Amino acid sequence: MDINTLKQKASWVRQKSFQMQINAGKGHLGGAFSITDILVAIYYSGIFKLSPKKQKESNRDRVILSKGHACLALYCVLADKGYFPKSELDKHGQNGTILGGHSDHLIPGVEITTGSLGHGLGIGCGITLAAKLSGHDFSTLVILGDGECSEGSIWEAASFATQQKLSNLIAIVDSNKVAATTFTKNFTGNYPWAAKWRSFGWNVIQVDGHNFKQILNSLKKVKQKNRSKPLVIIANTIKGKGVSFMENDPHWHHGVAKGEQIEIAKKDLGLL
Repeated sequence: MDINTLKQKASWVRQKSFQMQINAGKGHLGGAFSITDILVAIYYSGIFKLSPKKQKESNRDRVILSKGHACLALYCVLADKGYFPKSELDKHGQNGTILGGHSDHLIPGVEITTGSLGHGLGIGCGITLAAKLSGHDFSTLVILGDGECSEGSIWEAASFATQQKLSNLIAIVDSNKVAATTFTKNFTGNYPWAAKWRSFGWNVIQVDGHNFKQILNSLKKVKQKNRSKPLVIIANTIKGKGVSFMENDPHWHHGVAKGEQIEIAKKDLGLL
């Protein structure tokens, strides 16, 4: 797909994610909006072996949404790609739905259940090591939140990945700089992400997480065969991207628009 088409897909994902959250009265919209462009680039670019037809293929590429609370955007992408009917999106958060508040491995297209933060990278290490031992060459992409990277288990996994030379492992850090209740700098400081990941032995690429050209160029490097180290893509993003009053505001980690806010959001998202 060309970049304009990818932008249109991302616009639809944000629109639908917003409608799903309003209908359910709950959901983590801020983080879903910040990773929307990243997910669209991964699933629609054709760089990775990802499709409903490849679900059971052992050499398919894997995507792990470690920040599982941002699942609204993932649900929209998976439905649009045909993993399950789009009609399921309107049932999100309702009794009997398959689409809960965090991604679940029982949902077609979802590799692992996530919600408790800090586990996705370790699981990604295990999957990638198993692939290496069995002669597979698929890529494992793990999408992390920058707030999530306060978990010690992330850095245990990062060390393990380097020691095992897991070159097919790719971490994508959604660096939106806002956690559940405050800005990440208020509890992690301003230590430079790139330097920290390099100190753990990883190759590092930094991109604008809302610039499709930069995202696609970084993802293409994932498939290069001359790497011996795991790779981290630090994507600088905006929490709540696309809605004026949500952007860079911790309240919209899981806040739900009401009244006049709904109309403003709809206008910002192109729903009006």
